[in-house]
Amino acid sequence: MDFTQSATGVSGRSGGLDGPDGLSRGSTLSCTGKLRALSKHGATTQGSRRPSNQVGRWLRRFGGAGIAAGGGAGFLPFDPLGTAHAARPWPLSALGGFLTKKTGVKRVLILMSNTGGGHKASADALKSGFEQLYRGKYEINVVDLWMEHTPYPFNQLPKTYSFLVNNAWMWRILYFLSNPRFMHGSGMAMAATICYDRVSECIELYNPDLIISVHPLMQHVPMRVLIDRMRRGVQKPIAFATVVTDFTTCHNSWFHPGVTQCFVPTEFCAELAKRMNLKGDQITVHGLPIRPDFSKSLPAKATLRKRLGMDKEKPAVLLVGGGEGMGKLEQIVDAIAAEVGSSCQVVVICGRNTKLVTKLEEREYPEGMRVFVNGFVNNMNEWMSACDAVVTKAGPGTIAEALICGTPILLNGFVPGQEEGNIPYVLDNKVGAFERQPNGIANVIKDWFTAKQDILKEMSQRAKSLGRPEALFRIVEDLARFADHPFLYHQTQVATQMA
Repeated sequence: MDFTQSATGVSGRSGGLDGPDGLSRGSTLSCTGKLRALSKHGATTQGSRRPSNQVGRWLRRFGGAGIAAGGGAGFLPFDPLGTAHAARPWPLSALGGFLTKKTGVKRVLILMSNTGGGHKASADALKSGFEQLYRGKYEINVVDLWMEHTPYPFNQLPKTYSFLVNNAWMWRILYFLSNPRFMHGSGMAMAATICYDRVSECIELYNPDLIISVHPLMQHVPMRVLIDRMRRGVQKPIAFATVVTDFTTCHNSWFHPGVTQCFVPTEFCAELAKRMNLKGDQITVHGLPIRPDFSKSLPAKATLRKRLGMDKEKPAVLLVGGGEGMGKLEQIVDAIAAEVGSSCQVVVICGRNTKLVTKLEEREYPEGMRVFVNGFVNNMNEWMSACDAVVTKAGPGTIAEALICGTPILLNGFVPGQEEGNIPYVLDNKVGAFERQPNGIANVIKDWFTAKQDILKEMSQRAKSLGRPEALFRIVEDLARFADHPFLYHQTQVATQMA
């Protein structure tokens, strides 16, 4: 197959990424050092191909940009950079990378942004899934594309996330204003214009056989860059997959019609994807990719509690504050101590909030009430399975983990937009409740642990039936096939998108 041919003659579904890195991925070189090494190995680096008039180049590229359906996969009807931006055809430019690649090892590039803990957790889960299933056959690189491979000010955008979600009205406005296709499509077109060179260098640097996005802002810009690189004949087509990490309500930027496959956790998300012009055979519903520990069989609850030092008989509630230990955990502990007291035991996961750990450890509790205070833990599956209920915000990861463990869920907050739909999902499936105030939370827990124990047991059974512990490995198995045989899947889609 001749991969140097024109776009309409390319067979495959998404942009191919074999790049001229000539470097082993085990190298300890820094990103800058690797890019310098690209030049040393004869690759055409950004500095050597930058036109003198960069503003003019941006305008020429953006001037040729058209926003097609879903944000547009084929955004360049001509090569706006001409010979000034030309690179060698992919078989020649990829020769160095080919020679240094381990025999039989495929490279997988996972694109994420550390905005909240969920995207990083899903990326790490996928990496662990590949490692457990295939043990060395795939080399996995997890990259924060915005922070590490875009210019200023784009590389500062992830730092604004915590501020925005802590000022919910700001986040709500931004979320819903950018949700329509024409809004985020035009924004992504501009971002692709400005960030093109750095993103292209990232592709050359990692030289992947498969790209996976686990973030809503990791579809449109990388896809635009990939397809333009394909059109210029500098790389072969490879698969590009999206793994949606929101549970129900999803921002529309998750869905790009040019991807090889879009993995969604629920049928609700699948319908959203179809509305954004993805076809049925592009959408797969496996569930949410959760860390592999949650797919393991665990001993009985009494055995787990003994292992963790918990009381075997008293009901236990788990309080989860996310990576930052947020969500009024201190007030909730105080309310449970006052309302439930020694008739229950409490487990608190504080994440990175070391100050909260110290406060809770130094606090005095009612006689007979046991409180287990933790920062980050590596055995969340054990703590969650050992408890009878979990109090958490409506984050998709924790909800999916609780369902797998069969632990009823008491939601106490949500991020506007992407987490709002998770509340009716929990309520409609009768696997939990929603209460924002600490005193109200304590009252719900008291009811569950006393008068409503039968209801708690029924919720646990329903939660267990909804859990998908096999989701991670099913997703990874499909992704591995895309990495190994990219041309067997949707072979004409990319050519159609680029025509």
